[in-house]
Amino acid sequence: MILDGFATADVETAAGARVRVRTAGSGPPVVLLHGYPQTSAMWHLVAPGLARDHTVVLADLRGYGDSVPPPDATDDVAAFGKRAMAAEVVAVMGELGFDRFAVVGHDRGARCAYRLALDHAQAVTALGVLDVLPTADVFARVDATFARGAWHWFFLAQPGDLPERLIAADPDGFFLRGTAGVFTSEAEAAYRAAYTRPEVVHAMCQDYRAGATVDVADDEADRGVRTIDCPTLVLWGRHGPVGRVPDAMDVWRSWAPAADGVELDCGHYLAEERPAETLVALQALLRS
Repeated sequence: MILDGFATADVETAAGARVRVRTAGSGPPVVLLHGYPQTSAMWHLVAPGLARDHTVVLADLRGYGDSVPPPDATDDVAAFGKRAMAAEVVAVMGELGFDRFAVVGHDRGARCAYRLALDHAQAVTALGVLDVLPTADVFARVDATFARGAWHWFFLAQPGDLPERLIAADPDGFFLRGTAGVFTSEAEAAYRAAYTRPEVVHAMCQDYRAGATVDVADDEADRGVRTIDCPTLVLWGRHGPVGRVPDAMDVWRSWAPAADGVELDCGHYLAEERPAETLVALQALLRS
């Protein structure tokens, strides 16, 4: 069974959300946040190693996997902004008894993680971001090459329910394109169980709609005003999107001046393509 040994629970927040978490281990706490179109199952090859020395919390992001947003948030784009998601993670960790913790995120989870470090600096002991640039910097650099390669950013952000209706015709064809051989069969089954549910697809679209609007605005409001001062690791795949950005660390150090960077010989899905190296890099961050 995937993530055998991790306890599964649903944490209710004061705002009315229900967040699915899996926990294991003991020691200093670290919360791991997954990317799109995944769930917390994406950490199954890394989290057990971290749990040898840490209390590891795996959380499904708002609306993803088995997490359910507050009833009044479903159609509110801002409710799927990273500021709202980050506040929800802080609330969940508080319910679990942790006021200070490390946070590591991949892809969309990394966007939530760095926003959490900006908005809740007092709570974050260390930050790890996997294979992303800050959202505002991504949109500021959009060109034809990016638009062709990351067209789903603009498709999922379309208003109304157009992307939701089109994805419903072939969710496997949409979400699994380009991932042959990347995910284990158990992980892929976990992702499929989530993304074949209409409410999860809607949450994903809301996430990208927020990314193109409120997340950019929040980043620009903080640019040059606030920085991330905790130990920070930027981890990326040589053959992934960040690997094609020659000044990626310059960008990140404008937000986190003391950030360290590590490149792995893989694509976008570091924790599943290079789990051993990802684990070593994260262990070094958490020791800092």
